[in-house]
Amino acid sequence: MAKIRIHNMMFYGFHGFYEYEREQGQKFFLDVELETKDDRAVETDDLKDAVDSAVVYDLVKDVTENKRFQLLIALCGHVGDRLLSKYPHVKAATVRVRKPSVPISGPIDYIEVETTRTQA
Repeated sequence: MAKIRIHNMMFYGFHGFYEYEREQGQKFFLDVELETKDDRAVETDDLKDAVDSAVVYDLVKDVTENKRFQLLIALCGHVGDRLLSKYPHVKAATVRVRKPSVPISGPIDYIEVETTRTQA
């Protein structure tokens, strides 16, 4: 088993409960952690047996920038599901999304949501 982590990817997306959030958009920061079912890539040293971080980045970017969700948990879950579909040798995908600009009347750094999706 191996864990692959990509931290603090930044994308501009149109997610939020309020219509103005989905119209104006803002920056979102995402982390992904993938846990493989085996160590095949360790033994073969072949990218086809591994997780290609560039492909992961592109997939997360596509979902974050080209889809719209009202809830961050829906964004997280959708990214995780897409990653598991792409990589059947990954047994779990944990996704964290941070949203710095939120409609809360008080000072905060960001809201963060995390989901973990697993293969059936």
